[in-house]
Amino acid sequence: MKEALYYKKKEKKVVQCFLCPKNCVIAPDKSGLCRVRKNINGVLTSLVYSQPCSIAMDPIEKKPLYHFMPGSDILSIGTVGCNMRCLHCQNSEISQADPVDVSDQSLSPEDVVKIAVGKDSAGIAYTYNEPTVYYEYMLETAKLAKEKGLKNVIVSNGYINSEPLKNLCKYIDAANIDLKSFDEKFYRKVCFAELASVLDTLMTLKKHKVWLEVTNLVIPTLNDNLKEIEKMCIWIKVNLGTDVPIHFSRFHPMYKLLDLPPTDENTLDMAAKVAKKHLNYVYVGNVQITDHSNTYCTSCKALVIGRSGYAISDHTKKGKCSNCGASVPGVW
Repeated sequence: MKEALYYKKKEKKVVQCFLCPKNCVIAPDKSGLCRVRKNINGVLTSLVYSQPCSIAMDPIEKKPLYHFMPGSDILSIGTVGCNMRCLHCQNSEISQADPVDVSDQSLSPEDVVKIAVGKDSAGIAYTYNEPTVYYEYMLETAKLAKEKGLKNVIVSNGYINSEPLKNLCKYIDAANIDLKSFDEKFYRKVCFAELASVLDTLMTLKKHKVWLEVTNLVIPTLNDNLKEIEKMCIWIKVNLGTDVPIHFSRFHPMYKLLDLPPTDENTLDMAAKVAKKHLNYVYVGNVQITDHSNTYCTSCKALVIGRSGYAISDHTKKGKCSNCGASVPGVW
């Protein structure tokens, strides 16, 4: 356990956490909504510091990141806990668990970096559950990783306050943010969160030059309206730029949304076509459709990165199209 950052002490040993927009006020012996930041005798304490429940080497494409060191493998870690309550959560067995309910192992930030170096990893990805809730662990690991020349990647819901995010941006090289919908009502009803805070996170990451990609899980009847999807893509174009990749992902019945069907692949195809009117790099995941998995040069339309599952064929030369020499946005 470790004393948490970004909180204030109040009267009668009550504390208030300012890590994420929930700004939980926490009585003694109680935890915040994330379940992993607990008030212990008037001190806000992280219960998951150095306590990952998942650690594995993954293809960088699995995050998904398609324009960041393609073809590389990255050490990925996660703990329990989340600061959202998404009804469709695909990792609910850890994200909605209490620390005492999930077997874990003790790995210090130094241990994690040592493992990454030993496995010749491109870096460390903070993923599986929401990395914001293990902020102290992530931050200290990321600092050490930077010193060793490793890259740091976050896969996040983007629900974090501005000050801790700006501090984290000093050490993060890439982020995939799950933009769950472009409807505030969806965020409140399905995720128990707010869209506006996530949009602020996206703009902050862009401002601090963190390589950014966006994922949108398309859920039948809840966020599959093509007009809403187009509105989201226009916002990305205006506020983040046309070169920010977007990944549309197929929903499968999970957690508390077992009554909905999987997303129809035609819906995903249409979403991708709408997005391509505004954005240069549009992808579709978890489907049989192959037309939306490759990367093409925006200048000459030549294939620059072909993908089959997590396997790639790289036709770039240090981030440039091998056919015409045009630059392909990303980190290569």
